[in-house]
This record gives sequence, structure tokens and C-alpha cells, in this order.
Amino acid sequence: MTKTLVLVATAALAGLAFPAFARDRYAEPPPVQVSPHLSASRLLQLSRKPGQHVSRHSAGVTLVARPAKTAVVRAPEPGQARSEMNPIYLPQPVAYDGGEPAGTIIIDTRENFLYLVEGDGLARRYGVGTGKPGFEWAGTHTVTRKAEWPDWRPPSEMISRERARGRVLPAHVPGGPDNPLGARALYLGSTLYRIHGTNQPWTIGGAVSSGCIRMRNEDVVELYERVPVGARVVVR
Repeated sequence: MTKTLVLVATAALAGLAFPAFARDRYAEPPPVQVSPHLSASRLLQLSRKPGQHVSRHSAGVTLVARPAKTAVVRAPEPGQARSEMNPIYLPQPVAYDGGEPAGTIIIDTRENFLYLVEGDGLARRYGVGTGKPGFEWAGTHTVTRKAEWPDWRPPSEMISRERARGRVLPAHVPGGPDNPLGARALYLGSTLYRIHGTNQPWTIGGAVSSGCIRMRNEDVVELYERVPVGARVVVR
């Protein structure tokens, strides 16, 4: 009798251990691996589609899918590579009736989406990373400058803030694949904020930045080609 109970318990544990780990690891929809390299395929792995639903957004956009909540994304552990991103943040067309003219960029910092209004009731939607708690902002600006593979000079406030946390930032990082600003940058008004690429694509969809709007390199290159200097940008 005792031997039978031990065998039953062992079988039950063997059947539950790994599924439970998978549920804890991926929580909501399983991640999609997206290459940070411009020459690679956009979608390398998609296990299943996330749950679909339709809702009316405050910006006048009909969403066909959205995350349950905005997350603060943590960096990977030292030595651990990451390239996962929820597939709902991949570019896609959506219906739009918010009243902004074609060519306007609308950034929803609550849901972490950027919309490029296309006209005829449509917009192009991209996933973005936005300001982490304490760095949120809203306003209307224009694109005053565009740059390919921009260099990065961290502002003095950021250098001081990170030094207090034990992290020393360089005074200057030249443009290239290792630059935090990624492949392209669109500068907003006279502010220090930009819409830019990233060398950390797994952070898209989270509250992760010091106020800048972060996109995958593939997506910011596409936006860069479609948006001229002078375009209106609405951050909400």
C-alpha cells in the first residue's frame, strides 16, 4: 500500500513540475524572440497568439489586442542574453477615429503604443518603451531633427543619478549597434526627449526609460522614413 502511494505521488509531481514552471516563467502570452539586427527576420518564434479583444481607446484608436498592464521591465541577469518581446508590440494596422490629421504621431504612455496616423480611418501601431515611474510626461511637440545612428551624450543629471546608484556612464557613446539610442532618433522640440531605437529590444512594452520613447531598431527605421521634420507628436 505504501509503495503504491509513493508511486502515485511521484507521478503526480513529475506531471506538474514542468507545466507549473512554464506558467510562472511566461505568465501571460509566451514571448516572441525578435532579432535586434536590421538584416534579420522580424519574427523568429511565435508560440501562440495572445488573447484578442476589441476596446475603444482614448486616442480614438480601436485596439485589437493590448497588454493587461504596463510593466517595469528589468534588465537580464549578468551573462544572460534576452531578446523576448510580447508579439502584441509588433507593428500592425489599426482603426483610428481620433481626429488627428494624417502624419501625426500619437504616443500612449499608459498602454505603451505609438500610432502614426495614416488617414482614411487607419493608423500604424508600434510597441514602445516609455518613461519609468517618476519620468512620465505628456505634451505636444514637433520633430525638430532626425539622425541616423545617433551618438549619445548622457545629460549631467543622468550621469549624477546613475553614479549615486553605483553605475558610471560614459560622457559620450558614438553611434552604432552598442549605442542605447539605436539605429535612428527623432528629436522632440527643444527637449532632451527623443523617439529612438534601442540595443535592448526586450524592453519594448515596459516603463523603462528616463522619458524618451524607445522602439525596436526595425520599427524606428520604418518610422524615420515615413515621418518628416516638422511632424506633430502628441504624448499622452
